[in-house]
Amino acid sequence: MVKKKVNLNFWKGKKVFVTGHTGFKGSWLCIFLSLLGAKVTGYALKPKTNPSLFKLAKIEEILEESIYADIRDYKKLIKKIKQSKANIIIHLAAQPLVRYSYSNPKETFETNILGTLNILEGVRKIKNIRSTIIITTDKVYDTSKNRIFKETHRLGGLDPYSSSKVSCEHLFSSYINSFFKNNYKQRLATVRAGNVIGGGDYSQDRLIPDILLFAKKFKKIILRNPNSVRPWQHVLEPLNGYLILAQKLYNNDKKIRNIKQNWNLGPNISNCKSVKYIGNYFSKHMNIKIKIVKENRIFESETDFLRLSNFKSKKFLKWHPKWSLEKSLNKILDWHYLIKTRNPRDICESQIKEFIKET
Repeated sequence: MVKKKVNLNFWKGKKVFVTGHTGFKGSWLCIFLSLLGAKVTGYALKPKTNPSLFKLAKIEEILEESIYADIRDYKKLIKKIKQSKANIIIHLAAQPLVRYSYSNPKETFETNILGTLNILEGVRKIKNIRSTIIITTDKVYDTSKNRIFKETHRLGGLDPYSSSKVSCEHLFSSYINSFFKNNYKQRLATVRAGNVIGGGDYSQDRLIPDILLFAKKFKKIILRNPNSVRPWQHVLEPLNGYLILAQKLYNNDKKIRNIKQNWNLGPNISNCKSVKYIGNYFSKHMNIKIKIVKENRIFESETDFLRLSNFKSKKFLKWHPKWSLEKSLNKILDWHYLIKTRNPRDICESQIKEFIKET
């Protein structure tokens, strides 16, 4: 199989509008695009964590414009997309946390559904947008059956977060069939990525940020659901996929022209390990103990096993996972220790350059 790389020449000078650029994944994406020579406009709320990769890496310095605004503000969003003169949109902005969605369901539904609706409506009206990537989640599938989920499998979300993202997928389908079905000048896709990990993640209720926080504060790793299995992948894996897909949509690649534009970007099955496996890895390399805490399972909708099929993306996008789970975890440990003496953006850039070079 010929393995597809990001086309460095394609991205040079391209104007890209990124929503959610202040988040963990958005910050890495901005650095990635900047290295490729793209001109990026970011649109998001201010960073929600302190510290944040966005602030530490001084992402604003590498952007054409950084706009602090709500994705639900349709008029402002459309105005800023037009002003950016972007031809490519990557929509990351979301309320991404399952636990938070239980406490704030209205905010979660409004942000995720209205935000996606505003992007779709904006693309419909702004004809120079040629390529649009809408990020949903790996949690859109009906998990009543334990399986390796393909893009064709039934969708279903019981918790507010997952349900809101399933709604985004239905919105997307409606707009494609109603407005973009035979429109080859404007191409759109949704992407369902596995659990992303990487240096600079300070998000709440995520395993590795919690491990690093507990290790620093309590000198031990606290695990609540040690047997849960997730499709772990370094953040650069899905970002690489977004960029490859965006290129193909922009160029109206005939190999994917008539394929349904919903894509899984997940690791190989060998990377789908348990929470306990991750905990043990950090315990060994940081020389700290693990404590398992019995979880009060009020979030019963969360499945214990979640695995994605990446067959479609491998076959048609020629995308493939590059880094093993062990290498990804090592890169996080490197980032964690190097930040004490090096500029965070420099660390991200060096890891991106290494990633790009690998076949």
